[in-house]
Amino acid sequence: MRPYLILQLRPEDRASDSEFEAFLEYGGLHHTEVVRIRLDREPFPEPGLDRFLGTIVGGSPFEVSTPESEKGEQQRRIEAGFATLLEEVVEADLPFLGACSGCGLLGSHCGASLSGRHSEPVGGTDVTLTPWGRDDPLFEGLPGRFRALVGHKEACDHLPDGAVLLATSERCPVQMFRIKDNVYATQFHPEADPKGFIVRIETYRGHGYFPAEQADELIRAVSKEHTPVPRAMLARFVSRYRT
Repeated sequence: MRPYLILQLRPEDRASDSEFEAFLEYGGLHHTEVVRIRLDREPFPEPGLDRFLGTIVGGSPFEVSTPESEKGEQQRRIEAGFATLLEEVVEADLPFLGACSGCGLLGSHCGASLSGRHSEPVGGTDVTLTPWGRDDPLFEGLPGRFRALVGHKEACDHLPDGAVLLATSERCPVQMFRIKDNVYATQFHPEADPKGFIVRIETYRGHGYFPAEQADELIRAVSKEHTPVPRAMLARFVSRYRT
């Protein structure tokens, strides 16, 4: 059986490993069913992504909207690699799920501008499905309103060209969209649980997502969050293309 491809952008080992294990756990995947590539230290996969059942992309400490002159060499390399990868994904309508940074990269590739206008603080938020979201196979039978874990300094200012809006929230209007039939992006983290988010709070303390002195307060708040619907959506993405 073809494997799934998991692409990660986090340079921090603890945060990267925690994210990877969460994708496996909540996606219903075994280590033997995936190819993991850490793009902070490994080259991009060669073209021909149809050799994978699907591609899953996680978050990162980078922002697409950072002025080009301020981006480091690593960020420039990653963004250039995604330009090529996403061209193949969108053109061939290959199964793809980009979370947080994956959402920004896909949105930017498809014509959306990104800025801090719709940023969200670290923690839980209420997400609402649109009529198109309720009809999407990844959400069939799931609640139309649910909690999700978020934390991002930028987001799409508007829906990308050719996209269908699947989910929205009060502070961030573009929470999830689909391009064609199989290319998905979520601003929220579908793999996230309190344990993993606590790792991220500890890892990114001082990265500008929140005042460092608020870390303990955020950890207490995140510990109380319950986000089963995003994780169920992740599992459905995996099972849909596995079969």
